[in-house]
Amino acid sequence: MDGATVVYVHGNGNKVRKDLLKAQWDRALFGTDMGVASRMAYWAPVRYGTPLPDDEPDPLAGGPPPVRELPDGRVPRTPDEFIEHTLREARRRAGPALGKRSAQAGEEELAHWLARMTYAAETLGRAEDALPAPAPSDLSEALPLPPFMRAPVFELLVKLTFEDVYAYFFGGVGEAMREVVRGELAGVRDGPLVVLGHSLGSVIAYEVLREERRDVTLLVTAGCPLGITEVQDRLALPTAVPAGVAAWSNVSDLRDLVALDHWLRPEYGPPGLVTDHLDRNASENHHGIAEYLGSATVQQGLRAVFGRVATDRAG
Repeated sequence: MDGATVVYVHGNGNKVRKDLLKAQWDRALFGTDMGVASRMAYWAPVRYGTPLPDDEPDPLAGGPPPVRELPDGRVPRTPDEFIEHTLREARRRAGPALGKRSAQAGEEELAHWLARMTYAAETLGRAEDALPAPAPSDLSEALPLPPFMRAPVFELLVKLTFEDVYAYFFGGVGEAMREVVRGELAGVRDGPLVVLGHSLGSVIAYEVLREERRDVTLLVTAGCPLGITEVQDRLALPTAVPAGVAAWSNVSDLRDLVALDHWLRPEYGPPGLVTDHLDRNASENHHGIAEYLGSATVQQGLRAVFGRVATDRAG
């Protein structure tokens, strides 16, 4: 459809520079550079001082799990120890949290989500233990790590996701993140509009659209935590489809730890505007954005608006 624009809102963790990140999303979704037809709401500088090097992969795209040490030099050995360590690091990295009882209660809510993510990772790690033994060169063979850290990139996924979400709600950076999205939306003047958010980016996009009406032909959320009670409890406004959003497509993988609760339709009215899709994400942590952008569900939704999706997509 002529004149259509898609605004991307990236997810957790540091990223490469803005123009390169936009090009990567363009290629994964359309197979080509979309020029002014796509915009990237690039909020990473709010949290991270310098972008990743151009040749460095997204830290949540997959790869071997990092070894995180506790302050005394030990590696976390149990989920409870890891949860305590991650919450402490989130407080430290986010800066001073709001010193109110409501904020403290909210922190406890998010900590409960952190616990659910970690124990889900532990379960998946134990499931991997039942698979054939890996090659001796594999990190899980070389290091005596507990299952939740041995499963590929789960530890990093949980840690980065929670720390950025914590910073968004309690670290005083939420408004700055939302302002980035507002700025990109303000640059779109005419024509059909698609807003596509990944992970925490879907929360930021949702809150911006919830607070001010904007006609959106299609809202796409991928690997989205908006179905999680602990996240819903921190939203500024009650759950609802943002005014002006004509259709909302929510896509998640059942093994995606960030989207532990996959069903938005029952809690975001009015009925009939939200469609929940379960996809199979082949990234090592089942949360990778390239895999979500290349999925048939997301592709079909964008095809309906843009009228074409190139078949020679970059993976």
